[in-house]
Amino acid sequence: MLKNDLVLKNPLQFIREDAGHILVDGQFGAILAGAGVGKTSFLVQLALDSLLSGKNVLHICLDQPIKKVCLWYEEVLHLVSEQYHLANTNKLWETILPHRFIMTFKLGEFGAERLEERLNDLIEQGIFFPQMVLIDGLPFDKTTRGTITKLSSMAREQGFPVWLTVKTQGRGREGRPDEIPPFIDEFSDLFEVIIRLDSEGPEVRVHLVKGHKEDKAPMLMLDPATQLIKDRGQ
Repeated sequence: MLKNDLVLKNPLQFIREDAGHILVDGQFGAILAGAGVGKTSFLVQLALDSLLSGKNVLHICLDQPIKKVCLWYEEVLHLVSEQYHLANTNKLWETILPHRFIMTFKLGEFGAERLEERLNDLIEQGIFFPQMVLIDGLPFDKTTRGTITKLSSMAREQGFPVWLTVKTQGRGREGRPDEIPPFIDEFSDLFEVIIRLDSEGPEVRVHLVKGHKEDKAPMLMLDPATQLIKDRGQ
C-alpha cells in the first residue's frame, strides 16, 4: 500500500506526461543544468520513479564515492516521504534497494568500451540486469561525439534507456531556457529527450527542450528548499 501511495504521489507523475513517459527502452536522454542547480537530485528522482515501478536501475558516477551517491537516494526518498506525510519508508527502502546497483569510475578510466565490459560482467554472472542506466558526471567538454555515439548505440543494443547529466554553467552563450545550448547542439541528434534546469530568481524551472510536448503540459519547477520536482501551481 505504501509503495502504491508513493507511486501515485511521486512528483515525477508531472514530468512523465510532459516528456511522453520520459524515455522508452533503448532511448537516450540528457539533463542540462549549471553547478548546484539540481542535476543529481533530478537524476535520483528519475531513478526512484523506476525503482518504485520495480525496474532495475544502474547508477554510474564519475569521480564520486559510492557512499555519497547512496546518501543522495536516502535523502531524496526521505524528502518525498516527508512532503507527502508517508510513514514506514524504511521497509519500502529495503524492497527497492536490491533493484539499484551503483558503479563508479575514475574520470580518466571511463569510456564506452570499459563500461560495456563491466556491464557484460554483471549480466553474464547474473549479478544485475539493468533496465535503466544513469551516467552522472561525464564532462562533455572533454568527450568526443564518438564516445556519445557508442553510448547511444549501447543503449539501443541493450534495450534500456540511458540518462546523462550535462553541466552547462560557464560554457559561454547558452541561449534561451527552451533552447539547446550551442556546446551540446552537436550531440543533440543522439538524444530523444533533453531536459534543462534553469535558475529563475529563487526558483528552478524545468524546461523540456527536446521530446514530446503538449500545449497542456504542466509548468514544472524544483522546490528551492528540497530540489524535488513539483507542479508550478503547487
